Amino acid sequence: TKIGVVDIQAAIFSCNEGQRDFQALQKQFEPKKNEIDTLGKEVEDLKKTYTAQKDKLNAEASDNLIKQIDSKQKSLNRILEDAQGDAQQKQQEIVNRIGQKMLGVLDKYAKDNAFSVVLDVSGQQNPVLWAAETVNITPAIVQAYNTESGVPAPPKPAGAATTTPTTRPTGTTGTRPAGSVAPAKP
Repeated sequence: TKIGVVDIQAAIFSCNEGQRDFQALQKQFEPKKNEIDTLGKEVEDLKKTYTAQKDKLNAEASDNLIKQIDSKQKSLNRILEDAQGDAQQKQQEIVNRIGQKMLGVLDKYAKDNAFSVVLDVSGQQNPVLWAAETVNITPAIVQAYNTESGVPAPPKPAGAATTTPTTRPTGTTGTRPAGSVAPAKP
């Protein structure tokens, strides 16, 4: 009986299509990130101003500054929540789309290589406590997926390391590197 383990989430994020699509998603949300950063700086600057001048301000000026800080903070929180929700939704759409295709590749790979069982170790609550690296087929699945999809490796962003990233985009579960299996549970 031949058994294999795969970190399907790591495979999705490590394949060329996943890397390309998540890089594009980051670029898409860059303007919103800049807007959030700018508004966050404004709130911090107002808080610093209030802290530095609160003893010198009359009650009306103090109240106005506090209201301004509260208003901008609420606006920042709303924009941040909306952006996080939108980003997580788009990330999930990418994961679902690639995941469906990845399962087809996994099915073919498992049948072609006579696997009886392939266990997904990407979930935090998976039942696999330990697995030898020799049964980890995640790198092979990524390679097979890249071959089948025909998507070329995306160019590395300026200043990026030449290795595969070990963390997933915000809002996803787990952060194990591609090719690793579930850590031992206490």
